[in-house]
Amino acid sequence: MEFDFDGQKARATSNAPEFTVSELSGKVKNFIESEFSYVRVRGELGRVSTPASGHVYLDLKDDKSVISGVIWRGKAAALAIRPEQGLEVIAVGKLTTFPGQSKYQIVIDSIEPAGQGALMALLEERKKKLAAEGLFDESIKKKLPFMPKTIGIVTSPTGAVIRDMMHGFRERFPVHVIVWPVRVQGESASKEVARAIVGFNKIDGRSGIPRPDVLIVARGGGSLEDLWGFNEEIVARAAASSDIPLISAVGHETDWTLIDYVSDARAPTPTKAAEWAVPKYSELVERLGDLKLRQLKTMSRQLQTKRSDLKSASRGLPRLVDLVGIPRQRLDGAAGRLGQALLGFTRTKRGQFQRFDGRLQPHILMNRIIGGRERIGLFRQALGRTMVQRLKFSRETHNRLRGGLRPQMMMKAISQGGHDLHNLQDRRDRAIRSNLKQKRQRLQTLSQLMNSLGYQNVLARGFALVRDEAGEMVRGVTHLNSGDRINVEFVDGKVLAEIQDADGNDQNKKAIKKSTSVSQKPKKAKKIKKNDDGTDGGAQGSLF
Repeated sequence: MEFDFDGQKARATSNAPEFTVSELSGKVKNFIESEFSYVRVRGELGRVSTPASGHVYLDLKDDKSVISGVIWRGKAAALAIRPEQGLEVIAVGKLTTFPGQSKYQIVIDSIEPAGQGALMALLEERKKKLAAEGLFDESIKKKLPFMPKTIGIVTSPTGAVIRDMMHGFRERFPVHVIVWPVRVQGESASKEVARAIVGFNKIDGRSGIPRPDVLIVARGGGSLEDLWGFNEEIVARAAASSDIPLISAVGHETDWTLIDYVSDARAPTPTKAAEWAVPKYSELVERLGDLKLRQLKTMSRQLQTKRSDLKSASRGLPRLVDLVGIPRQRLDGAAGRLGQALLGFTRTKRGQFQRFDGRLQPHILMNRIIGGRERIGLFRQALGRTMVQRLKFSRETHNRLRGGLRPQMMMKAISQGGHDLHNLQDRRDRAIRSNLKQKRQRLQTLSQLMNSLGYQNVLARGFALVRDEAGEMVRGVTHLNSGDRINVEFVDGKVLAEIQDADGNDQNKKAIKKSTSVSQKPKKAKKIKKNDDGTDGGAQGSLF
């Protein structure tokens, strides 16, 4: 320490020891750590940051002061709750200093909410956040399958929950159950549950493990802290993004967690979840019996109704005789007018022929022949003159072109002509083969059509063709007289028959019977030899 007396400086030295900056910082650090080696601090979380190192840096504050805090990576992974800004907590740890910046901070070993009020406030905040994103909307919830084949369960494999659920499945409707074992309480419960939901959705059935038709996330009852793992956002978002319908069965009926709001169905207990997931076998059998009975009764009523309707409709229909009576009268009238119409048509054509016959006289034809000869003579003279002129013109043209003709050009033209001729011959041959193929196919088609439309097919069905001695087809008994000889053709040959006792219209039916008898058992009939194609060589008639 220096003093100035009358311009002179005096120097005085105190008894306090001197420290370096590092020594002083170290003593302060040791003092604070020894005095505050274990503290519990209550405050509100302010700034919370988690860098890539895994450590958590935060601020604890109240209405007057702020303390910096740090949670090392190993401790941060074991925390029961995740630090979030605005959460009131109680932090347990020790005070220390950071010499590099001359500041103190608390190294936190554990952290817990400051009562259930803080947890409820955090839960409400998360609910508002997820609801604003639309994860609670009923429109996005999926319908549970009526009869699932495989059920996936996310729960602890050692608790009473899984035993109660399996017992419910065995009593109601046995199904294939796949259990994904997870912790349902503690710091890692939320990550394991979310990983199980995502894992079930990734099963595609190709590896031999069937894909579940419905998922159940189950846990028994507990306090708010015990069920807090199901209030984490990671679990809620995994459940909301599940493509498989999901039933939440966490806690008792009065316990509500975030997964209950985003799931497709919320069961009050795990046992209820098992009952909701599958139908009851006895109820299905009873319902099936009721439906079968209703079906039989409905079918019986419908048959009775249809039978009554059919009887009523049949009574309203007219008789068959009445329906065909008028068309039959029209047909009889047309048949009666047919003979007169044919006679009138024949007279008309005969008159036309006679009119044309008067114009065809020999002298008219001779005059036309003489006139034609004169025109031919004139054409011949004109043709002679034209040919002389054409020959003269061709000779002059030949004389002009003869000087320009060379053997090489002629040989080249002959070669090209031969090549063209060869190509034309090939085209001609292909065209001839193609045309022959088409004609052959056309001939086969017409042959099949002729066989299908020919009268031989009609004969094969039991009919017969009747011709007179001139080979003309006989269409009725009115054209036959007693003693006429007829040829009756069957499908397997021909017979010769003679008409007996057919001298009037009143005896037509008798004549027909005798004629038929003769054709079936001919006494003077001989079998006519058929040609190779099954015909007699005569003109082919038609029965249509």
